[in-house]
Amino acid sequence: MPSSLPGINQFDLTGNVAIITGGTKGLGTAMAAGLASAGATVIVAGRNASQAAEVAQELEDTYGHPATGVAADVTSPEDVRAMVDGVITSHEKIDILVNSAGINVRGAIDEVSYEDFQQVQKTNVDGTWLCCREVIPHMKSAGYGRIVNIASTLGMVGLANRTPYTSSKGAVVQLTRALGLELATSGVTCNAICPGPFLTPMNLPFADSEETKKHIVGAVALERWGDLREIQGPAILLSSPASSYMTGSLLTVDGGWTAK
Repeated sequence: MPSSLPGINQFDLTGNVAIITGGTKGLGTAMAAGLASAGATVIVAGRNASQAAEVAQELEDTYGHPATGVAADVTSPEDVRAMVDGVITSHEKIDILVNSAGINVRGAIDEVSYEDFQQVQKTNVDGTWLCCREVIPHMKSAGYGRIVNIASTLGMVGLANRTPYTSSKGAVVQLTRALGLELATSGVTCNAICPGPFLTPMNLPFADSEETKKHIVGAVALERWGDLREIQGPAILLSSPASSYMTGSLLTVDGGWTAK
């Protein structure tokens, strides 16, 4: 192969500024660590300021790249605007946005309240849309950007007693596709990771239930939960120049669940 062709350095994120919402726990923290390990300057966003600052400090101490924690509620347009304006003031650009903030409510449709359903949509859908809307003008003006939405395999296949979550993640899938097309000539890409069952804090309380073992882990070809570190490679890929020919795409990281 000619030496002039790019190789592994396509995954180098040195000099990139990345916002990760929902970065104080679970997949969000894992992805923040992955991007920091690849050289990115990471802004960890979460509702709890002290937790965000603690995660950011740990990333900076571990990987040696600047990291900052910010408090932001992604369901608040004012919070999202302040978060983005603050990053632009401090760093003058935003190269990467990872929309990882999300919640889940389980239960049969006649047992789940309308307020719970609305809150899931507000966080998972509205929050993703608001963050995209705020960063896109800055990315477009720079002629470069990587937006990574965290959807789910449950945005692609159904599961009983999950109507709030599956509805929201299906919406994130379609938001990703539409934005990928909308931004196609701008230098900004928008893709989604669709995780399968990862052993996150959200799933830990249900990990040992018979329903979970049968209908979730039992449906996975690899017959196990995903480890948090296994989300890092896909996040780095979609956040890097290596994914330049991907937009509006869905990257399933599900142990073979949707292949069955």
